[in-house]
Amino acid sequence: MTKRVFPYITINTDVRFDKPVIEGTRVPVELIVGKIAGETTITEVMQEYDLTREQVLAALQYAAHLVSTEDMAIV
Repeated sequence: MTKRVFPYITINTDVRFDKPVIEGTRVPVELIVGKIAGETTITEVMQEYDLTREQVLAALQYAAHLVSTEDMAIV
């Protein structure tokens, strides 16, 4: 069963082990965030994974939303 958790972001028990992915793909949000953090440009991510700008930005917005709503432990 697919559950939409954010615009362009879904979670499905049969896709990527319940990890959030770009809707209609198997591209995980964590991969996009990691690529951008590693200095890959949004355009490069779009081209490499055949995504739209809106999809890439949704992944970043979703990650920001998660961080803003979690109690963060000091590591």
